[in-house]
Amino acid sequence: MMQGAANRRLNVLLRCLQNPNKENLWQNVRTYVSSDTVSIGGITKDVKKVKLPQYVPRKYYDDNAGQSTLHHLRWMMQKDILGQDVFLLGPPGPRRRNLAMQYLELTNREHEYVALSRDTTESDLKQRREIMQGTASYFDQSAVRAATEGRVLILEGIEKAERNVLPVLNNLLENREMHLEDGRLLIPAERYDKLLEKFSKDDLEKWKLVRVDEGFRVIALGLPVPRYRGNPLDPPLRSRFQARDVNINNYQEWLQELKTIAPGASVAKLEQLLSAAFGLISKESSALGLPDFPIDNLPFAAKLLEKNPRVSVYDILYRMYPYKIFLKDGFNSIESLLASFQVIPDSEQRLPANNLPPGKVNYVDGDYQNRLIGDMLESNSVADFCIIGPRGCGKSILVDKMADILGKQVESIVLYQDMTSRELIQQRTTLENGDTVWKFSPLINAALEGKIAVLDGLHRIHPSTLSVLHRLVHDREIQLHDGKRMVNNERYEMLMKEFNLTEQEMVNSGVLKIHPDFRIVAIAEPPTLTSGANWLSPEVLSLFIFHEARTLSKQEEMKIITSQYGPISKPLHQIINLAHVLRDSPDPTLKNLSGHLSTRQLLRIASRMQKFPTDDAYDTIEKTFMAKFLPSLAREALEKTLDKVDILPNMSTTTNELKCEVVNDVVTIGKTSIPLYKTDSLTKVPNILFYDVPQHIHLMERLLQDFQLGQHLLLVGNQGVGKNKIVDRFLQLLNRPREYIQLHRDTTVQTLTIQPTVKDGLLVYEDSPLVKAIKFGHVLVIDEADKAPTHVTCILKTLVETGEMILSDGRRIVKTGHDGPNCIPTHPDFRIIVLANRPGFPFLGNDFFGALGDLFSSHAVDNPSALSEVDLLQQYGPNVPQATIRKLVDVFGELRTMADQGLVNYPYSTREVVNIVKHLQQFPKADLEDVLFNVFDFDRYSPEMVETVGQVLTRFGFPNSNVFTTEYIKAKQAKEHIQVTKSRHSGLDNKAPKHGKEDPKNEPHVGGNTWAGGTGGRDTAGLGGKGGPYRLDKGHDVHQLSDEEKAAVPEHIQRAAREMGKQAFEAKLKEIGMSGYDASLYNQFSKSVSKQVQSLRVVLSTLQAKNKERHWNRHQTSGELDDVKLIDGILGEKTIYRRRSEQEPELGTPQIKPKMFRLVVDVSGSMYRFNSYDGRLERELEAVVLVMEAFEGFEDKITYDIIGHSGETDRIEFVKKGEPPKNNMERLNIVRVMHAHSQYCWSGDHTLEATEHAVNSLSCADNDESIVVVLSDANLARYGISPAKLGKALTAQPDVSAYAVFIGGLGDQAERLTQFLPAGRAFVCTDLSKLPQILKQIFSSSLVTPSS
Repeated sequence: MMQGAANRRLNVLLRCLQNPNKENLWQNVRTYVSSDTVSIGGITKDVKKVKLPQYVPRKYYDDNAGQSTLHHLRWMMQKDILGQDVFLLGPPGPRRRNLAMQYLELTNREHEYVALSRDTTESDLKQRREIMQGTASYFDQSAVRAATEGRVLILEGIEKAERNVLPVLNNLLENREMHLEDGRLLIPAERYDKLLEKFSKDDLEKWKLVRVDEGFRVIALGLPVPRYRGNPLDPPLRSRFQARDVNINNYQEWLQELKTIAPGASVAKLEQLLSAAFGLISKESSALGLPDFPIDNLPFAAKLLEKNPRVSVYDILYRMYPYKIFLKDGFNSIESLLASFQVIPDSEQRLPANNLPPGKVNYVDGDYQNRLIGDMLESNSVADFCIIGPRGCGKSILVDKMADILGKQVESIVLYQDMTSRELIQQRTTLENGDTVWKFSPLINAALEGKIAVLDGLHRIHPSTLSVLHRLVHDREIQLHDGKRMVNNERYEMLMKEFNLTEQEMVNSGVLKIHPDFRIVAIAEPPTLTSGANWLSPEVLSLFIFHEARTLSKQEEMKIITSQYGPISKPLHQIINLAHVLRDSPDPTLKNLSGHLSTRQLLRIASRMQKFPTDDAYDTIEKTFMAKFLPSLAREALEKTLDKVDILPNMSTTTNELKCEVVNDVVTIGKTSIPLYKTDSLTKVPNILFYDVPQHIHLMERLLQDFQLGQHLLLVGNQGVGKNKIVDRFLQLLNRPREYIQLHRDTTVQTLTIQPTVKDGLLVYEDSPLVKAIKFGHVLVIDEADKAPTHVTCILKTLVETGEMILSDGRRIVKTGHDGPNCIPTHPDFRIIVLANRPGFPFLGNDFFGALGDLFSSHAVDNPSALSEVDLLQQYGPNVPQATIRKLVDVFGELRTMADQGLVNYPYSTREVVNIVKHLQQFPKADLEDVLFNVFDFDRYSPEMVETVGQVLTRFGFPNSNVFTTEYIKAKQAKEHIQVTKSRHSGLDNKAPKHGKEDPKNEPHVGGNTWAGGTGGRDTAGLGGKGGPYRLDKGHDVHQLSDEEKAAVPEHIQRAAREMGKQAFEAKLKEIGMSGYDASLYNQFSKSVSKQVQSLRVVLSTLQAKNKERHWNRHQTSGELDDVKLIDGILGEKTIYRRRSEQEPELGTPQIKPKMFRLVVDVSGSMYRFNSYDGRLERELEAVVLVMEAFEGFEDKITYDIIGHSGETDRIEFVKKGEPPKNNMERLNIVRVMHAHSQYCWSGDHTLEATEHAVNSLSCADNDESIVVVLSDANLARYGISPAKLGKALTAQPDVSAYAVFIGGLGDQAERLTQFLPAGRAFVCTDLSKLPQILKQIFSSSLVTPSS
């Protein structure tokens, strides 16, 4: 006996030595289960019978559970015996929940489960009102049911609930007491039982006292915050729990589990897989900032290895952990770690895939696509999966083809940012008698019917909302809002068999079966790593297996196009080549542009070219990219690339007159004809006044061609260019009825689809114009699409792409020919025309074209050409002299050109000119200058605009450049004696100028000559008076003396006032250490760039305003009624409102950092030497002044520094980061130091080294965005610096946008240099006025784009 015990101890010791892991040093724990008790490691607990065995978890506990699990279960039993509530902490994944379920299964305990999210409210935990038989009654929710029935309440996702929600449970946790909304009071069992000894049960019920069962416990499941994102635990809540870190099992336990799950899998591969996984979750890997490897998904990996022995370990591991998608860099670290376990990417080409069986889906076979579908089928056999790929690469059709092969139906569910957890699971509605009920969502219906639920847009939905799906994905179980429970087929059948229950009894007890064929497939776009918006968090990684869908290769795309649209023409071939040049470009600007030539867009272009052949590839590209509206740098980069791939503009012009007529019920626009549409809805056909011009007719012909191809349309343009008029005229010609909807910032998914209202106590849904258009085959015109958030308009994706959509009232929009209950077939004539303003500055709306442009046939609507505009205006004003019309067209054409160049901020449109001509037509005697002021008065308070517009008017024949000034206008008005002017006359003479007394109370003073800062007085410093020494604003309303009275001030007093003002100015200069000469010197630089400073500040201030846009906050007690919570409002809920406020960053999210701008200046000797030749040094100094003055006041949004280089060094700090100059003297000193260094430094050049340092030192910096601008002369060849080396330095770091601006060079040095540098990264500036404009282009392109 003793020998046997010794042998056992020796074996344990040997195992510990062979496996030096602390887990193995734990005392072995065993579990003993009988019908009455359960013992874990010597801790015993009685097992009681339960009322509803269906509510006890099944098939979670395994008799072969490892020691780690048993230790956790024993601890939970100890706490249960002590009557304490527990909090299980650990990394994302199902482990914490599985432990809770295992314990409940072992101890035979019923449970209630709540998945917490940001949408969880107090009523979801305590009581919710419902209307039954016309009466509003309270119904207990999970926390109350668990307390009264003695169940265990599982709260998962504690960190996701808003902080004011969970404190409602504090008293229940601490004292087992809770006041309920229906007046009842929960009290602890011990107190209730004592009262029951003295009083009857009827008395206690009359007093509304309810007993909390002694078996009631709470198990909370959460992630440790701050390591993970979420709300930190409220201290009072935290103090009521006992905590346990339930991290992963040890290596040996995992290996044994994987062998058990997949006995047919190669043990060597399992060991490789497990070793790599443990390497990725090691402390060393965590130090690299890597997201957690989803180790709880290893069983799926083992099953995949068992199903396909030929698949490599790397391939399986990459499906679990697609690091190339969610990491910006650090690939090498991961791959070297994996290589140490012989887990390396496949070096051999995989065998060609077999052709897939034909089916209903329009799918073209290809090796890559077929292999990917094969991989998807493998993953689908073991778990839910997510497919990630760029927009338009064919993700949806791959899923459709997979479903077609499996013979399953697909349920497409579009996810959007504002989607609530309720909308994902269940929605409230009313029956015909007014009773409130919960209605299953499409996802739940798919689970019941065994469909494939496609969650389209996983990257858009809020992670908190997604958390309600964790249990459904991991365990195939879910508890719904109405208390019903859904369990997987295996557990359902086991419950029926074990407890001899019928299916009806299961349904009556609220337990439903999830169909065994049910699967979830998520579709998403890759994270935008440059902006830090990585939705692929550790929690999401733990949910799915992942497949990466790349864009198709040129050969693959050509095969698809050829199979569908026949041989590829030369222009189409050029466009395909361009698409792949852009996709493969290392330049981020060009790579971003490649999204506009996705596979989906190429197929659309091929379809058009097949029906309407063209030889003009350039024209097609211009329209596809909306090249007119691209930022300057992107447009230049695209033009250079087009030139390289030999796509050139067609210089031939056609002068044929375009027809636009309706003859014999046939509409002809240009050369395209279509039968006139027959409709009974004539009142919805637009009927407008429209004057045809060639440019608009040509555009309408293209629209008509797209209509014939069945395309939906997107028209983008500046304000006032006639988008609405063109569309209305187009529909008028076709006799097509129109439905119209205008979007705005408050547009929601509900208002875009259906509008819920309450009538006679019933929830009624009214169809939006969108639904009406779909039903009746009308054309839906969506106006101002850029004003609505893109996460709202994205719901159009499924409708446009597949012709299907699910409405929030349960009805389903389906394709033509499909029918069924609650289905709305899409009318074959239904079309969408979307109107939007151009993206970017100055509109700064949401980029609808960028988000959804490739779903539509897009058209840019520009102002008419000069000839077309003259033609149009002559039709609006037939009696207006033609010379006047031409002058107006010239003036506004010039202003538009300046707007395109960024010289003026407002894009003047045809609408303004039309209104001027209408006025002149109606009032022929009106003064043209006066009518112009109807447009330009908006700009009167901008001195720069007054000067700019005045110069333009003078250039085109107006009297002088003062035509736009206040003085000129007042002089004109005085001659006409129209305006009544009320002036104040003091009647008092001036004495002598003086500062005046300071009023300590700063009260307003009008008139007189005593107080400093008064208005309308005399002698003292102030505003609006006469004879004072200088202006002084104390913040009061200004009372202005007339110009005549001011002019009457004697000359000697004016002279004395000027002298005193001069002395005050000199005192101010002395205060900042600046002499009069200094001020004059600095003014030379400042004045040269004053216009550009103002213009750039407008751009930056608009950026600031854009970033401060407010968002909707839900669950408020006041504000606007939330459509989603109408039923809650009927039932008396309080938190049914939503209110706009500035969005606070979520706790745990990275802080929003300012953008970093670095100016690298060349202060080498050649700058001074050749300054007299081309003014390069002066231009550079002016650029520095531009940056310093324009950025002043924007320190919270943009930080900057200025670094110099010369022949002596590659870094001279002129302005340090975060320490900008505070006044003109400090700015002048910086300019002086730069000038002096250039004059006295040694010859030589460090441009390349300075650029490398500037770019590399900002990479991975803690900034929202990093921009580098290198100012240099082009004298680089002299020092052996090739364009290739400089280009490499500029593009060395993908997270830094770097540009070179050459401000000098001998001959054509600079021009030749820019030809060999990356497109859009180099500029030549030999004209003094253009340098600030180039900088503004860079800022506008980079800074105005929001970072997330």
